[in-house]
Amino acid sequence: MPSKTLAKNRKARFEYEIQNTMEVGIVLKGTEVKSIRAGQINITESFCRVDDHLQVYLLNAHVSQYDFGNIHNHDPLRPRRLLLHRSEIRRLYGQVKEQGLTLIPIKIYLKGGIIKMELALGRGKKMYDKRQTMKKRDAERDVERALSEQSFN
Repeated sequence: MPSKTLAKNRKARFEYEIQNTMEVGIVLKGTEVKSIRAGQINITESFCRVDDHLQVYLLNAHVSQYDFGNIHNHDPLRPRRLLLHRSEIRRLYGQVKEQGLTLIPIKIYLKGGIIKMELALGRGKKMYDKRQTMKKRDAERDVERALSEQSFN
């Protein structure tokens, strides 16, 4: 089933070392759904948190207000609850508390008409790790450039 990507957190793979990912649902209001479908969401600075009542929340995600919404329009920065099985939440809670990992939203997409989110469990990179990532990316770009120049000659 093809899925349409609505928003990506491109900074996440640079800032964090991703351990594993999972698909989760999001509890949204009607005007939020319409705004997200229109691509009016920013998850670059957002993160997720597991509270003591074993519920996971998406924090700091900005969903712009729906242009044609009325007095029932939503708050753009409100915390949004994520839908996971209780066993998954317990496992995430343990990993976040004991291993010092972070929950990061990677992308938001449509799957069969339903808005889903790819949630990743990762550890923050140090500055030297980020430099290594940049060097690797530059080297790959140079190789691609050299190969494309050879194909033209």
